[in-house]
Amino acid sequence: RPLGITTHAVHLVGRHPDGRFWVQQRAFDKATDPGRWDTLVGGLMSADEDVPKTLERETWEEAGLHLTELDRLRPLGHLQIRRPVDEGYMVEKATLFQATLPLRALPANQDGEVAGFACLESDELRSQLVDGRFTLEAALILAHALEVDRQR
Repeated sequence: RPLGITTHAVHLVGRHPDGRFWVQQRAFDKATDPGRWDTLVGGLMSADEDVPKTLERETWEEAGLHLTELDRLRPLGHLQIRRPVDEGYMVEKATLFQATLPLRALPANQDGEVAGFACLESDELRSQLVDGRFTLEAALILAHALEVDRQR
């Protein structure tokens, strides 16, 4: 990001079986968007990884979950974002997924990059998106997920 080089990322929209949205609050010492709310899982792909490997690693590190524990894991699309950030200029291509966490699966951070989790009703999520509490990327992704729900 200091050089504006394109990075690749994954994001996972986590759902509760009753339809609520699992979200995470980013740690307050993160370089980008500290303390802001985010999708359940979001992270950068390393040079030696592909999308499935990144999704598996990030899901474990950020939420303490294995993909095999999740129900209805499916693609949700792609997002490309360009914006200035404190450490430079972000050019990021993200691959998006959505899955349902079974009742027995509760997110638990493993790497210290998450301050906490919340499970929000759609109306509460919309309100917090409007209030600007989420990262730009998460706001776009979650607004898309809400729209997909509305169209069903």
